Amino acid sequence: MKIGEFDLGNKLILAPMADISDKSFRKIAKDFGVGLTFTQMVSAEGVLKNNFETLRYLSFSRQEKPIGVQILGNDPDIIGEAVSEIEKFNPDVIDLNSGCSVSKVTKNSFGASLLESPNLLAQIIKRMKLSSKKTPISVKFRLGKDKNNVNILENAKIAEENGADYIVIHCRTRADKYDVDAQWEWVKKTKNVLSIPVVANGSLFEPQELFRVKKNYNADNLMIARGAIGNPFIFSRYNSIVENNFDPGEPDVDSVYKAILAHIQYIREDYGDDIGIQKIKKHIVWYFKNFVGIETILEKIFSLSKFSEVFEFLEEHVFKIKNNKYKLLNNIDVQKLFIEKINFWELGVEK
Repeated sequence: MKIGEFDLGNKLILAPMADISDKSFRKIAKDFGVGLTFTQMVSAEGVLKNNFETLRYLSFSRQEKPIGVQILGNDPDIIGEAVSEIEKFNPDVIDLNSGCSVSKVTKNSFGASLLESPNLLAQIIKRMKLSSKKTPISVKFRLGKDKNNVNILENAKIAEENGADYIVIHCRTRADKYDVDAQWEWVKKTKNVLSIPVVANGSLFEPQELFRVKKNYNADNLMIARGAIGNPFIFSRYNSIVENNFDPGEPDVDSVYKAILAHIQYIREDYGDDIGIQKIKKHIVWYFKNFVGIETILEKIFSLSKFSEVFEFLEEHVFKIKNNKYKLLNNIDVQKLFIEKINFWELGVEK
């Protein structure tokens, strides 16, 4: 898949995720073979006001390229001016968020609220394209407001007609929760009416499933969000399937241990020890969520206050896993809990 001047080939795209897609997360994804990453979503108004947090999200190194920026807003003029400013950072694509369905976004008529305003959507995309001298423009959609108001075909055509270089479809409606299956058939339907690339997104957790969706529904590429959390292996496994027709399978505990140590190092480099020690804890839970002993991690990891304590705990934890020192969880599907809510420990993991 080509985006502007660069060709992703068959490599995957990492979605922008609030409070997750920081530099360290993007780095570990790069190590495992992702094709394109995104910074965390930024406010168009925040860009123009030089908001500190917004500008911090926009920061990325040359080594991270290709990288994209996703923008949030609903005013064509403000978004247009923000695009001009963002382009100074030299990203490889600027994406319009018209897919986020969380209430704190939609209550301000941002994100998925734009799905219901096709004329405004057209104005925004057109202004983005005019303001972007060289950077490709993309739009991330949901299928529509709800199952009775699916308008992805209309909105996709608007995106193409007003200059979008490709679109991303999260194959659920704004009203859908994550327990609703993604409706992949809309990728194929949309492909049939567009000439620009269509990227599929929505609860993609297994490399074989990625391959099936891409092949069966004619997706030009796939965007991975929650499927990459604690699991950068999804990129290397998918690349292996595409390139060698071979899936190396789920990583063993040694591979996971090596990956989390690398991720921790990136976090320390980016945040320092005082902030970094808090940042790493949720990632440790996510990396080890599929192994026995997860309840021990949940009991202890959040109370640790020094990196030395974390490293000592992880070494002991991995030893216990490898030497069968933990009992199997009783009737607890941690993966299901994770899919329902990223901070799955807040749902209550039984002991």
